[in-house]
Amino acid sequence: MELNHYLGWLALALTPGLGARHAGKLLRELRSPEAIFAASLTALESFRLPAAVAQAIHSQSPLRDAEKELAAIRKNGCRLLTWDEPAYPHLLREIYDPPPLLYIRGNLELLDRFSIAIVGSRRPTPYGVQMAERLARDLAERGLVIVSGLARGIDSCAHKGALAATRGATVGVLGAGIDVVYPKENRKLFAQMEERGAIISEFPLGAFPAPQNFPIRNRILAGMALGVVVVEGAQYSGSLITARLGMEFGREVFGVPGNVTQPSSFGPNLLIKQGAKLVTGWEDVVEELPTEIRTQLFPIEAASQEERATLFEQSLSETERALFSLLSTDQARHVDELVEQSGLNSSEVLAALFELEMKEFVRQLPGKNFVKVLL
Repeated sequence: MELNHYLGWLALALTPGLGARHAGKLLRELRSPEAIFAASLTALESFRLPAAVAQAIHSQSPLRDAEKELAAIRKNGCRLLTWDEPAYPHLLREIYDPPPLLYIRGNLELLDRFSIAIVGSRRPTPYGVQMAERLARDLAERGLVIVSGLARGIDSCAHKGALAATRGATVGVLGAGIDVVYPKENRKLFAQMEERGAIISEFPLGAFPAPQNFPIRNRILAGMALGVVVVEGAQYSGSLITARLGMEFGREVFGVPGNVTQPSSFGPNLLIKQGAKLVTGWEDVVEELPTEIRTQLFPIEAASQEERATLFEQSLSETERALFSLLSTDQARHVDELVEQSGLNSSEVLAALFELEMKEFVRQLPGKNFVKVLL
């Protein structure tokens, strides 16, 4: 699409004090940037915009700024993407304040693929480094795009892990302008991601990585991913903000457990206590994904698993089949509940559960609770 098409969108992004939420409200009501900049001051004020913002839009000055930004974008070689284009991440579009405009470098197609966000401490332990890289590599090897914030620590480890996978892909979401390499030591990583991944930002060219930008950036991390994995993070870590945003957006939240004596373990351990899924390997993440997504990611494996499940169920005893049918993969059942629902006595139930557990089709959780293993 011609860059001139984006002039009005850029003008909205450059309007001081407007922000994604107000810009989104205006776009939903008036349908286009052109209509917004053509609106009267009275009409703009009716949307309860701050007076200075309404005056700025009415003055048309952001359009002049946008022309300068457009010239810089042509020189920089990056691309733009608006929320009404098909390539815009569909999950991100669903949050309450999606960025109307994104700056992009790299592979645009990655933005709307199934992805998992991996976030954590900027000062990770060796254990955290190892877990982030391993998880990212294993998930990327299985077709998931790894999303992170290209910051020091766990973010960089996640991107590197994804790039280490044979078919790995990764997306970095910046808290600065897309032409700003931050931190400086990640210059090589930035270059690798432009070749095999993508880098995105909602901030204008040259925007400094100010501290207030990162919480704003985090909603994109949480919004475009199916789930958020927190590897390490202290009590007031930005990774906890990302996890909370993920919960608000209805995403899955995962925590990699850590040493309770380490301050960097506070975040994921707290999330696990609050109900986040405990993660020790890629399987723990994948088994929480909706069935239709797993089928798309692993069509061959899904077929073989169905065949395996069918063959296994045919070989079950009547008692085992009765108990197996009562269990599910996402809701644990206590042994007493299984005794009551099956009509069997407790000895029969425990013996059958033991057989199913030995064959790795049932998993026992603490407190004599049982779940069906993902087939």
